[in-house]
Amino acid sequence: MNKDIKEVEGHLNEIVQKNEDAIKGYKKAAENAKEVGLQNYFKNKARERRNFLNELKAATPVLDLDKGMDGSAKGAMHRAWMDMKAFFSGDNDESMLEEAIRGDKAAVEKYNEVLADTHLPINSANVIRKQRDWIVQDLEANKKLEDVM
Repeated sequence: MNKDIKEVEGHLNEIVQKNEDAIKGYKKAAENAKEVGLQNYFKNKARERRNFLNELKAATPVLDLDKGMDGSAKGAMHRAWMDMKAFFSGDNDESMLEEAIRGDKAAVEKYNEVLADTHLPINSANVIRKQRDWIVQDLEANKKLEDVM
C-alpha cells in the first residue's frame, strides 16, 4: 500500500480512537452524574460522537478505518480516573464536567494534529475540521455549565 495512504489511514484511525474514547467517557460521565439533566446531556454527547464516527467512515470508504479498535489505553485510564473522582468527590456533576472538558481538549489537540497533515483528502479534512469545530463549541458549553454549578 502507498506510504501516504497508510499514513493518512493511521491519522484517521487516531481520530476514530479519540471518538471511541469520547463515547465511552461520556457514557461513564452519565453513569457518575447525579442530576438527570446532566446525565441526558452526557448521553447525547456520546450519541454525537458515534455520529462523528459514522460520518468519518462515510467520508473515507476506501480506507480501512476502525479495525476493531475499542478506544485507547490512555482513554481507559481516564475513565478509571473518572470513577475514582466520582467516588471521592462531593460533587460528581462538576467533576464529570471537568473530565469532559479535559477529554475534549485532548480531542481538539488530536484533531489539529491530524489536520496539519498535508496528505489528507479534502473530503476527510472537511469532515475533521467540522467535527473539531463542533468539539470546540462543546468545550465552551461545558465550561459555561461548569461555571453555573
